[in-house]
Amino acid sequence: MADPVKRLPLLPAERALKVISGRWKAIILYHLFSGPLRLSELQRLLPDVSQKMLIQQLREMEEHGIVHREVFREVPPRVEYSATALGFSFEPVLSALREWGRHHAVELDEIDRLAECEIKPPRRPRDSIAPRANELNGPLTARRDAETGAQTVAKASRRRLDA
Repeated sequence: MADPVKRLPLLPAERALKVISGRWKAIILYHLFSGPLRLSELQRLLPDVSQKMLIQQLREMEEHGIVHREVFREVPPRVEYSATALGFSFEPVLSALREWGRHHAVELDEIDRLAECEIKPPRRPRDSIAPRANELNGPLTARRDAETGAQTVAKASRRRLDA
């Protein structure tokens, strides 16, 4: 496999867009800001993404150094994904994108079509033990409307995810 750095564009803005481009990468990283998550927890938070696509997006983000994959030597094996320090540095960018998207919707008179999306301050790696997804107060989940194809972001149910 070729070195991922060699495949990235040389222009900084183009490089950044290449690393974060992908339908689910931003929302995956948003969820990882709250702490390490297992694949099954991410699937519950993103019910409209296939397992194949979720794994593909996670692998790309791991390859580019914004996600860490940890395999625990247990039976059965357990794998957790977490944001790296480089991944956490994306939070201000994500927040700026959210604000720009809001501004864009206002300019095109489509603000009523936007879903609510709150960006919480991320937990920094190793600062404290981050809560699991089932301990969060209403994490976001993305769903696609079957008729219109519009994507909505809403709070997931508050039931325990590991139950």
